[in-house]
Amino acid sequence: MKLSHQHNRAFQPNKLHPPRDFDEAVRSILTVNTHLPLIVEIGAGKGKHALQYAKNFPNNTLIAIERTSNKFQAFAKLAKQHNVPNLLPIHADAIAWIVYALAPKSVDAVYLLYPNPEPHNLNQQWLNMPFFEFLLSRLKDEGEVILATNIASYMDNAQQQAKQIWQLPSQCSQVATDSARTHFEVKYLARGEICWQLNMRKPTGYITRFDNWIYQK
Repeated sequence: MKLSHQHNRAFQPNKLHPPRDFDEAVRSILTVNTHLPLIVEIGAGKGKHALQYAKNFPNNTLIAIERTSNKFQAFAKLAKQHNVPNLLPIHADAIAWIVYALAPKSVDAVYLLYPNPEPHNLNQQWLNMPFFEFLLSRLKDEGEVILATNIASYMDNAQQQAKQIWQLPSQCSQVATDSARTHFEVKYLARGEICWQLNMRKPTGYITRFDNWIYQK
């Protein structure tokens, strides 16, 4: 099964440096709830969705990654207070951390909730990045990427890229007006804005150039 995205510029994981506290983070993953389905949230902010999700789905392990220091500190404080054993907060750049920490076909779902729309650098939108192919390699067959945004142009581009470049079955839906997964979502819906969600599924047999790529010391 040869996919059109393999004609695009390839992501180069070997050029990335290990993220902060990498060894400690990997040890945690290997020892905490390794038998449970694995979920990854990129850009967890202050942890509103991560805490809700981990409590609502105690049989799933959630790795929630946040790069910004002040947001992560608030998140880590809440996570400690709530003491949710299936939640692993990570303070790191998500791209480097995923490259060094996660094995191929190990993740059941990835959440990208209200990412920076990067209006002045469209190449940094998630589905425009070569890294997205690597991210798909970490997903199990039939795993999902769940993207939410309040920006119509971002969603339009994501739908187009999912179909034309990444060849992923996808479904777009409007977020319920009473949804409250993140602080951004609460704010946007309170202002009467429409929020959208795109569920993208990785079909069985999907091929990437990183299906056998594993970090080696």
